[in-house]
Amino acid sequence: MASASLLKSSPVLDKSEFVKGHTLRQTVVRCFPNAVPSSLSVRASSYADELVKTAKTVASPGRGILAMDESNATCGKRLASIGLENTEANRQAYRTLLVTAPGLGQYISGAILFEETLYQSTTDGKKMVDVLVEQNIVPGIKVDKGLVPLAGSNNESWCQGLDGLASRSAAYYEQGARFAKWRTVVSIPNGPSALAVKEAAWGLARYAAISQDNGLVPIVEPEILLDGEHGIDRTFEVAQKVWAEVFFYLAENNVLFEGILLKPSMVTPGAECKDKATPEQVADYTLNLLKRRIPPSVPGIMFLSGGQSEVEATLNLNAMNQAPNPWHVSFSYARALQNTCLKTWGGRPENVKAAQDTLLVRAKANSLAQLGKYTGEGESDEAKKGMFVKGYVY
Repeated sequence: MASASLLKSSPVLDKSEFVKGHTLRQTVVRCFPNAVPSSLSVRASSYADELVKTAKTVASPGRGILAMDESNATCGKRLASIGLENTEANRQAYRTLLVTAPGLGQYISGAILFEETLYQSTTDGKKMVDVLVEQNIVPGIKVDKGLVPLAGSNNESWCQGLDGLASRSAAYYEQGARFAKWRTVVSIPNGPSALAVKEAAWGLARYAAISQDNGLVPIVEPEILLDGEHGIDRTFEVAQKVWAEVFFYLAENNVLFEGILLKPSMVTPGAECKDKATPEQVADYTLNLLKRRIPPSVPGIMFLSGGQSEVEATLNLNAMNQAPNPWHVSFSYARALQNTCLKTWGGRPENVKAAQDTLLVRAKANSLAQLGKYTGEGESDEAKKGMFVKGYVY
């Protein structure tokens, strides 16, 4: 990891700095204090300054990430829930609705896209990436290739996608992406085994290093699944082990901590646990975890919702922002931003404005939560419904 002292002052990105094909390469930094062996050199990516700027832009006050990187198969499940066929035209219509919501950039700093969306145009023929940039939203890209069974484990998974990642990342950068996401998972009911935790941590670290070498800020996401009957103390115990392993391998791979973002799970009881936790308890456990495991040089902690209800995810985030934190503590939500929006739209053109208004309500609520000012007043019953699905496949 390169020291912060190696970096120039890095203000947030102006939107002109992350338009398609624009590069801001900096000199590779190598330090050889007292002629130490080259194997001990400290290296920062040739994109070091840009990575820091991008991370700071995404982790800007009152804003968070809209995760709209569902695979075509997962997007098909969402469309099926409102009676729509899984076609490119329907996916395009829904994604157009999301990125063109007026004023979205006031609350959203980054949008994670699926590869199809990165190269897709809106229904009006404008590139999705350009629409996001005009809203001062940084485009991001999902780069992993999904979960597969991990041989030798207790029915656990590992995330594939490292093969060809460097060339794909370079192409995504040229298309306008400035950050990336790689999601792997850890299952508490299945162990987790030491093998699964190490595989998750190593894969995330290799992905992060490759992303930074190609100009993309890596979002590091080892999701600890909600599945299970375990209590909040067991989640805390597992999360400590997972994040210790993740940061060990991030350092081993010379990842620049100032140029990454994290997407952790909140520390909660298992979804099937009888003892539920209050937002204050979730905040207490989660912030204690972060303080023990996450260096303050990391710019942003962008929590995943993981099947919580829209309101629950917002309340928990708000509770974590009642006092200053060393990092920007915010959100990277998919279902917890989109659920009510999708149902309001229902695939009908005449409902687009109402659906966009619903999206903005949720985005604003989470913006307020990032600032510690969310009250929870006036929320709909739909927004309070839990979205946990046992054995959920992303």
